[in-house]
Amino acid sequence: MVKRLYNWVLSWSDSRWGWLALLFIALFEASWFPLPPDILLIALCLGATKKSFRFATICLIGSVVGAALGYGIGHFLWISPDGTPTAIANFFYEHVFSVESFNNVGRLYDRFNFWIVFTAGFTPLPFKLFTIAGGMFDINFLMFMIASVVARGMRFFLIGWLIWRFGTPIKNFIDKYFNLLATLFTVILIGFTLLAFWLFGSGNGDVQPDADAVEQIADVENSTESDIVDIDIETCDTSDL
Repeated sequence: MVKRLYNWVLSWSDSRWGWLALLFIALFEASWFPLPPDILLIALCLGATKKSFRFATICLIGSVVGAALGYGIGHFLWISPDGTPTAIANFFYEHVFSVESFNNVGRLYDRFNFWIVFTAGFTPLPFKLFTIAGGMFDINFLMFMIASVVARGMRFFLIGWLIWRFGTPIKNFIDKYFNLLATLFTVILIGFTLLAFWLFGSGNGDVQPDADAVEQIADVENSTESDIVDIDIETCDTSDL
């Protein structure tokens, strides 16, 4: 199932409408779609390296709009008037992420806010979990959107720049080392998040970094979007897009 979905996403790189597919995949990935838009972004950039930043911009726009959509789902459609989860919430709990992971994100939002959104947007953590939780736990919407723009922009434009700068040879590097580097980035960002909270969170430095926060983020990280299938991304001719 995952492999077929992966191939379907990748097939859009051969279409003149690949940029539009990228826009909608990035939009829906931020709220429910299981595969990241990076798959199609990389393929499109490889096929037309001069348009790498254009594709990164399209991906960013879709993802940020999707983040707002996910926030809206959590804020307006998650809890019924009688205080119980809606049918939409139950569907997500059964098929997308667990109740435990969702509640872990809520506890993280109580303490870190901006840094948690940033970490989720920049790393391989399932972004949809954090966008929906952001609405459900009613974090500041403006802060949420700023963090989403910064994090997703850094992620997508980094991919676009690497392919624009190094071309096709960078594909093998991404295939071999992306997951490892993404994990390292996650650990580093979590470390900086805890350090920043320790230094600046209370204004007087008397709050100590809490190892429980690391464990909570690790629990969330285990709620992966899907197993990544090792499929070569062929260089596609998208110069006429």
